[in-house]
Amino acid sequence: MPTPIDVQRLTAVLPRDRGWGEVVHLDEVGSTNTEAIRRATLWEPVLTEFQSEGRGRLDRTWEDRPGAALAMSVVVPWLTPPGWLPLAAGLAVHSALADEGVPARLKWPNDVLLPGDEDRKVCGILCQAVPGVGAVVGIGINVAQERDELPVATATSLCLAGAEVDRTDLAGSVLLHLRRWHERLSAGGESAESAREAYVRACSTLGRRVVVHRPDGTREEVETTGIDVEGRLLVIGAAGSDTVSAGDVQHIRLPESPSA
Repeated sequence: MPTPIDVQRLTAVLPRDRGWGEVVHLDEVGSTNTEAIRRATLWEPVLTEFQSEGRGRLDRTWEDRPGAALAMSVVVPWLTPPGWLPLAAGLAVHSALADEGVPARLKWPNDVLLPGDEDRKVCGILCQAVPGVGAVVGIGINVAQERDELPVATATSLCLAGAEVDRTDLAGSVLLHLRRWHERLSAGGESAESAREAYVRACSTLGRRVVVHRPDGTREEVETTGIDVEGRLLVIGAAGSDTVSAGDVQHIRLPESPSA
């Protein structure tokens, strides 16, 4: 049986006298995002052992074995431009995994990949507006799943990549990094630029060919060239230069060179 989240230890990392809300830990919940939106309290983390109605972008759903994942949400102040919020969340996970000695790469806009397991996805992020308050950041990290417990062949877990990670420590680290990157982006100027540069360094989507799956169902193969100040993906396609603000990207794997 996985060790449950240690609320006392996590509260010590996220003290209320430093602007954090109560650490809310639930044995089971439909969706941590829904619960965090209902509470609508800034910097109040909501974590669960079992999420029965987990939802990702484009309304994708899944269900995990209790305790196998780190599922949490937190409401944060609105970020301008808002397109950087999911990128900041991905950067927070990337930073936390680096602290654990786990190499990771970011796939625009909101996936975290593990090079240690053929660039499979270990984390997804879902951000939603909370009117009058800010936005909720939902983060789901696969921690202890075995291969047959994952919903798709392109997914992985920290366990499968050979990393033994304590979920309480990981939660605290991700949240601290999220607040740090959020504050840098909110500050503007050189501080925001340093955060944007950190994202570019960590993002494996840039400088390669990808297939963009747009919300209207269309697909286009393009070459990525950068990230603009709005957090949009800069691309060059058949019709010339363009920006992508929403949708999914599929990395195109180049064929391996034949052995000599």
